[in-house]
Amino acid sequence: MPFAIYLLGLAVFAQGTSEFMLSGLVPDLARDLHVPVPAAGALTSAFAAGMIIGAPLMAVLSLRWSRRRALLVFLTAVVVVHVVGAVTDSFGVLLATRVVGALAYAGFLAVGLATAADMAGPGAKGRAASVLLGGLTLSCVAGVPAGAFLGQLWGWRSAFWAVAIVSLPAVVAIRRAVPATPPDAAVPGARHELRALRRPRLLVTLLLGALVNGATFCTFTYLAPLITDVSGYDRRWVPVLLALFGLGSFVGVTVGGRVSDSQPMRVLVPGGVALLVGWLLFAATAASAPAAFLLVFVQGTLSFAVGSTLITRALYAAVDAPSLGGSFATAALNVGAAVGPLLGGAAIGAGLGYRSPLWVSALLVALAFVAAVPTWTVWRDAGTESPTRMVAS
Repeated sequence: MPFAIYLLGLAVFAQGTSEFMLSGLVPDLARDLHVPVPAAGALTSAFAAGMIIGAPLMAVLSLRWSRRRALLVFLTAVVVVHVVGAVTDSFGVLLATRVVGALAYAGFLAVGLATAADMAGPGAKGRAASVLLGGLTLSCVAGVPAGAFLGQLWGWRSAFWAVAIVSLPAVVAIRRAVPATPPDAAVPGARHELRALRRPRLLVTLLLGALVNGATFCTFTYLAPLITDVSGYDRRWVPVLLALFGLGSFVGVTVGGRVSDSQPMRVLVPGGVALLVGWLLFAATAASAPAAFLLVFVQGTLSFAVGSTLITRALYAAVDAPSLGGSFATAALNVGAAVGPLLGGAAIGAGLGYRSPLWVSALLVALAFVAAVPTWTVWRDAGTESPTRMVAS
């Protein structure tokens, strides 16, 4: 695996930390900027919206750029907006930096997925994608707790400075390590790629990715009240269990990346069934602290093993859209990350309790199975094909 792909993973780690770090900084940020806590919480929603819109938009705008130029522009923008966010006293300015930062991050992740897949070669897209997605999961394991720790130690602004500082080495490294000549220098344009993205196999794959990721973040968003109010853990255990979920997600991405290139159905079918059973079992046994501890790790592993494999299959199915394929995969992930918490919150708001997001997660995975049935033959055949045949199909 080319070393440059791991540098892209480092950049994704820094930006992923930025995406999630406000969960531990909202109270201090609201107090410092003299805004209500719900208003400060809107910074997270603004980032999610920017990710959904930004992935395809930034990919189209950078379609005629070299891959290296696009990555450098997006990552430099991330550094700049975090520096501005760290020094501003205006909530409006901070909100604007979150939107711009999300647009840049979405563009970087979309181009980064395409770049990593091409650098890895036709039979290793899954391993390449797992490196980048591994950077994202590591941000949950280490980056977010570290951001919260910095916020407690030196204030919320220090977390913004940390993201900018960690991103700087990646800027230098990408300039030196990523090839100057893009693999897709002769792409025919956005219209051609958009036509290629209409393939039913790709559209179904993206839908499945959104549903599985929606199930993941439906529960992950409300994991803290679930484990304290239902499972009976003390609040001091919340960071431990959040990190345990993140550790499981890293294991899942790693396993999925090693298997999804050659034998994706070995992950998707048994992994999908186990994921559905796991959400149902978690919902039924959430009041048991030992069961919750085990299932937090198991579900994190299964969710990201299945989810990362779906993203890999999307990259293979979008072979005729080398630039926009990664952007649509990124958008699908973030649609799930945005819709899942909304559905979980609606269930809680309806008075169904903090256990209810688990049932919603199970329902979303069940819907993914229903959506996959019409294309089962295609999926079965894809599971027995080699990566080179998948590319050619």
